[in-house]
Amino acid sequence: MRDAVTSLIKTYDITGRYFDRDAIDTLKGYFESGMDRVTVATVLNANAAALVKSASLALFEEVPELLRPGGNAYTTRRYAACLRDMDYYLRYASYAIVAGDADILNERVLYGLRETYNSLGVPIAPTVRGIQIMKEMARAMVAEAGVTNNVVVDAPFDHMTRELSEVDI
Repeated sequence: MRDAVTSLIKTYDITGRYFDRDAIDTLKGYFESGMDRVTVATVLNANAAALVKSASLALFEEVPELLRPGGNAYTTRRYAACLRDMDYYLRYASYAIVAGDADILNERVLYGLRETYNSLGVPIAPTVRGIQIMKEMARAMVAEAGVTNNVVVDAPFDHMTRELSEVDI
């Protein structure tokens, strides 16, 4: 897993360049946001179970057909798999927040996920909506903890929803 610093170094190393003003500004921003990122991860970790439960309840309230016969969360097994996946997204989002880099999301969560969901018949739109709901709830929790830097919270959730969403070319 790379963080923002190692990703930056790799980019400059590949091109054989010294850090320029943009690189220094990126590093400065990474280190300045460090306490916010650690605080956000702490809040998410401490409230993970409640956050996943609340987000899933909100998702099922918005999309109740998921819980009905034929829905993708209808059986106990499928319901549990939905909660498990939401927990994965939250956990990896917290890793990406600490790292200040979305690379972990690509490596561990996103590569091949859309294809896997499609092959299993799992609808992607509710998955994306569940991630967005978790982001909204996480923002509220983090704001209560005194972190006002919403970019820190939003970045991994927005990255996941963007990568999972269908895109017309």
